[in-house]
Amino acid sequence: MALLAEARQWFEQWIGAAATAVDGVAGRFMHRRSVAFDENADGSFTAHLTASRDGSLPAPLSFRLEHAALPPMLSADWKAALDRSCIEVRLQPDLVVSRLLDFPGQAADFLDGMIRAQVDRLTPWSVADAVFGWASPQPVANDRIEVAFSATSAAKVDPLIRLAKTLGCASVVVSVPAIGSDGVPLRVTLLDRKLRGLAGPNVSRLLRVGLASATAAAAACLLLNIYLGGALQSEQDDLQLRISQRRAALRLDANSDSSGLGLLAKRKQTTPSSVMVLEALSRVLPDTTYVTELRIEGPKVQVVGLTQDAPSLIRLMEQSPQFTRATFFAPTTRAANETAERFHVEADITAYFGSGS
Repeated sequence: MALLAEARQWFEQWIGAAATAVDGVAGRFMHRRSVAFDENADGSFTAHLTASRDGSLPAPLSFRLEHAALPPMLSADWKAALDRSCIEVRLQPDLVVSRLLDFPGQAADFLDGMIRAQVDRLTPWSVADAVFGWASPQPVANDRIEVAFSATSAAKVDPLIRLAKTLGCASVVVSVPAIGSDGVPLRVTLLDRKLRGLAGPNVSRLLRVGLASATAAAAACLLLNIYLGGALQSEQDDLQLRISQRRAALRLDANSDSSGLGLLAKRKQTTPSSVMVLEALSRVLPDTTYVTELRIEGPKVQVVGLTQDAPSLIRLMEQSPQFTRATFFAPTTRAANETAERFHVEADITAYFGSGS
């Protein structure tokens, strides 16, 4: 249960961060309507639209805050203008507490803590009951800075925030004008609060639906992968078994004399090679013998040539393990103008051609 609660908390945090990011991107590209609420001296407010996309501006609207609601005669134009708008409430400087604070120049990075610690001394309210802010520090003499500080009661600002929420506004900014010691006009922001996303109220719900759909799709893909992976693995194992069986059958056929592969292997082992026969003859015949014809017919070889001692060729070939039954198949002759004898010898070829002894 704790793990589930942590996962849900993480999910909500992710939704919030994603919605904020989407709203930030939408805020850059979407048109922001700005509505100014100017406070009058009698405490009432006058609302007027500062910008419009089509250039048509509704007439200014004066109202008083009564239970955080506008008068019932609010027109359709104003309802459309206030929807998702950015309201800037500009308070009267005479109706807020304003001070010019003096600090050392090195305190510029610590103004937040230093000012908060003095709110109950500078205003009639505590930190929790006040809405306050300050302008950017201005350098003055002797390496010091001057800060324009303003504050008002939270009870005065809360009805404005509730009103903005009721009207569907996107944000509320409460500010007040101020003047520095050198007479330069300043503006102090007391409050800057975002009330809703500019991209629409359904962004979080859409993100939830999108993330849930993506999770479901990922789970479906995982299950499909497991199923298909198991089926493919089974087919691969079956194919591997069939390949192994086929290879075993081929090896068995290769070792069988009755098969084609066996007959080919046997023929290769028993049929003499012409190159091997020629090599065997070159080792047997003496250097004074010259071969002019060589015929291999089946298991027999016939050699015709010239030599100094033809009878000795029969003995030499008989001594070779590659030849047997050597004999003359034609008479040995000698021409009148030749010193060598012309011989005609044939012999049986053995099936094995190893190294001669």
